[in-house]
Amino acid sequence: MDHHCPWVNNCVGENNQKYFVLFTMYIALISLHALIMVGFHFLHCFEEDWTKCSYFSPPTTVILLILLCFEGLLFLIFTSVMFGTQVHSICTDETGIEQLKKEERRWAKKTKWMNLKAVFGHPFSLGWASPFATPDHGKADPSQYVV
Repeated sequence: MDHHCPWVNNCVGENNQKYFVLFTMYIALISLHALIMVGFHFLHCFEEDWTKCSYFSPPTTVILLILLCFEGLLFLIFTSVMFGTQVHSICTDETGIEQLKKEERRWAKKTKWMNLKAVFGHPFSLGWASPFATPDHGKADPSQYVV
């Protein structure tokens, strides 16, 4: 287990880490897209007449755009940090709890690429980016498992 996530109402661990990483990545990308769309909408309203830009009054439109920008920025920062920490955990082959406890490694060190393949499946494919593709752990390199 890495940690308990209230967003997915489950513990994030070895069997569902791929899905959590993809979840955080896609939420960050959607938040970035929302910020870009807010920027384009604001520029459109700024260049055009504010009354033709929205169904709401101009002050209400500005307030809604600022709130959406704030929300998108918060989600972008939070999910980007979560995505980065999860990728770091995968690459170092340590959970967040093990990193906090500063436990000594009791397993053989693997390369970052082998760790990524262990989480997302073998071999590299477009299925890595799909939450519908289950990781194929059965075709792993025999050298990956140390007894």
